[in-house]
Amino acid sequence: MAEKKLVGKVLHYFGNLGVAVVELTEEVKVGDKIAIEGTTTKIEQKLDSMQIDKNPVEKAGAGQSIGLKVKDKVRPGDVVYKLVEEKKK
Repeated sequence: MAEKKLVGKVLHYFGNLGVAVVELTEEVKVGDKIAIEGTTTKIEQKLDSMQIDKNPVEKAGAGQSIGLKVKDKVRPGDVVYKLVEEKKK
């Protein structure tokens, strides 16, 4: 079972591109597993790539807004979580 850590929220969704604009409250990096959830949204996916001002970046931190490709429609106000695998004791 993965632990969910709130990392940001969706500001905008470009349906024609399948891209969400996410305002971050925590750092994320390419390769992280994320979940996007809202009233009618429930997506889990790997963060394959992200951009800031149309430039690809490997990681981004709190206060930055990123564009990321999503596999399904998301809506402004949806929340973004990073899924962190719990360490085995």
